[in-house]
Amino acid sequence: MLNLKNGSVELKNTNMNYVSFGMGSEILIIIPGLGDSFVTVRGKAIVMAFAYRKFARKYRVYMFSRKNCLGKGYSTRDMARDQVEAMRELGIESANFLGVSQGGMISQYIAIDYPNVVKKLILAVTMSRKNEIVEKVIGSWIKMAENKDYKSIVLDIAEKSYSEKFLKKYRLIYPVLGIVGKPKDFTRFFIEANSCINHNSYDELDKIKCPTLIIGGDEDKIVGPDASIELSEKIVGSELFMYRGLGHGTYEEAKDFEDRIIIFLSLNKN
Repeated sequence: MLNLKNGSVELKNTNMNYVSFGMGSEILIIIPGLGDSFVTVRGKAIVMAFAYRKFARKYRVYMFSRKNCLGKGYSTRDMARDQVEAMRELGIESANFLGVSQGGMISQYIAIDYPNVVKKLILAVTMSRKNEIVEKVIGSWIKMAENKDYKSIVLDIAEKSYSEKFLKKYRLIYPVLGIVGKPKDFTRFFIEANSCINHNSYDELDKIKCPTLIIGGDEDKIVGPDASIELSEKIVGSELFMYRGLGHGTYEEAKDFEDRIIIFLSLNKN
C-alpha cells in the first residue's frame, strides 16, 4: 500500500542506495545525517515508511544514503553534486528537500548550486559553518573512532541528542548499543565527519531563493541552537521554528515535526 522500494543508483565507479515509499504525486527527498556513515538506508524501506508514515500518506518519499565509495576529502558540496546526479538517473527533475543535520548541509549546497532542482527546502538541526560546539563534539567522536570505540560514539550521540525524558526510556537499551551497526572500519565515518567540520556555506546562503523552513532545538548540544538562528538570518525570507526543551533529536522527539513540515509544503503551492 505504501509503494515500497529498496533501490540503488549507479554513479561513476560506485552506486548510491536509496529507499522510496508513499503514493503522492509530489516528491519529498529526505537526506539523513552523519549516522548514515555507520548505517545506510539499504533495505530499510519498511522501517523508514513507518518512521515517516505521515509523509508517506501525502508524498512520494525518497531517502538517499551517501554513495558507497567515498574518496578522501569528499565534501558536503561533492555530496550535493552526487545527490543531484542520482536524482537525474531516477528521472527526478525537481523535488522538495528535507535535510537533517549533515543532510541539511548537503541540501544547502543543492539549493545554492542547483536552484532549479529545489521546490521547497527544510533544514532541520543543521548549520552553515562550524562553531566551537560542533568542532568539539565531532572532534571527540573522531578520537573515539580512532580508538575503534563505536559504543562510546553511539552513547555520546544519544546523550547529546535527546531530552532527559526521552533518555530515561532510551537508556534501557544501552547494553546492546555498540553491537548493532558497528562498522568493519571507520573510514566512511572519518570522511563524513570531516566534511561536517569543514562545511562552510555561510557566505553563499543568500543564493538560496526557494521557500525555506528552518527547524532547530533550543537545547541542541551538537551544532548549537545559534546555528539555526544564523541560517534564518542569512536565508532571505526563510521561516524559523525553534522547539523549546528539545535538542538535536528534535526530528524524532517532536510529535508535530512531520505535521509542521506538511503544512509548510502545502502553503502557497506554485
